[in-house]
Amino acid sequence: MPTIAPVDLGGFVVRAGFVENSAFFADGEGNIIFQRDEDGAVTVSPHKSGLLAAEISHDYKSLVTSGDDGCIYSVKADGSAALVAERPRKWIDLIACGPSGAVAFASGRTAWVRFADGREREFSHDRAVGGLAFAPKGMRLAVARYDGATLWWAASDGNPVELTWKGAHLGTCFSPDGRYLVTAMQENALHGWRLSDSQDMRMSGYPAKVKSFSWSAKGKYLATSGANAAILWPFSGKTGPMGQQPLQLGTRSDALVTGVACHPTEQVVAISYQDGMIMMCRFNDNAEVQLRRPGRGPIGTMGWDRDGSRLAFGSEAGEAGIIYLQD
Repeated sequence: MPTIAPVDLGGFVVRAGFVENSAFFADGEGNIIFQRDEDGAVTVSPHKSGLLAAEISHDYKSLVTSGDDGCIYSVKADGSAALVAERPRKWIDLIACGPSGAVAFASGRTAWVRFADGREREFSHDRAVGGLAFAPKGMRLAVARYDGATLWWAASDGNPVELTWKGAHLGTCFSPDGRYLVTAMQENALHGWRLSDSQDMRMSGYPAKVKSFSWSAKGKYLATSGANAAILWPFSGKTGPMGQQPLQLGTRSDALVTGVACHPTEQVVAISYQDGMIMMCRFNDNAEVQLRRPGRGPIGTMGWDRDGSRLAFGSEAGEAGIIYLQD
């Protein structure tokens, strides 16, 4: 049976996951706790005030954070923090980590990319930036915005590619093979594009907004929140999910799914709910294992370690912990 090691936090958990071999928990007050099994916990608070976003670096060696102080920090599991970039008086609530130490961040209508050597590039848009993502290979940056998304070559001067679809586009991600771009919309839907020809893909029917998505280990499925089950869209064919029925895993009649985290090696997904419960479901037969009973609030963030033996989680009520799977 799974066992849980609880971690006490003071408030809303913005992000939970693993850096190197240490679990981390970043809360809205600006505190980051690294839970190291062999050396106990390390707490660091690099931001002067609140923490707005946190992303794991491309090499899994640090946590990149942003806050309402306009600062972006790279924080390691030993508690050391280095200032990556600063935009005084800017509200930096969107960040993305790319290859070779690149970091993208945005405020208002402007996105920036900072490279490991300290160089920066600025990308301006007509409407506010809603989401950022780097392609799995190369220095291509996707910027979600109103009425679509823009693809920039971050390290060169090539012309951007404009992908259009009416409405407000927020969080965004590339498929692991780089063939598709998917955005979560302000309405209860996802939208996607096949990048080879900009073919649109519409994924709708959600009763709530999609706030969490996760690609399966081999990129065959995109798991999403926003319904009474985890909705997994198939991306194995030439047309992505179009004309195919999604998997529905972990269905409950009394609670919406708030988070999804696909296992890094197996065809299973961790699913969190409004009431704080966490389940683990297998793709091929929908077999379920309860990992956590309901708690005080919705689980908003989950993250596996790299071998899939531990799952870190955090709730909107400040509950957090590490779930250890046992054979």
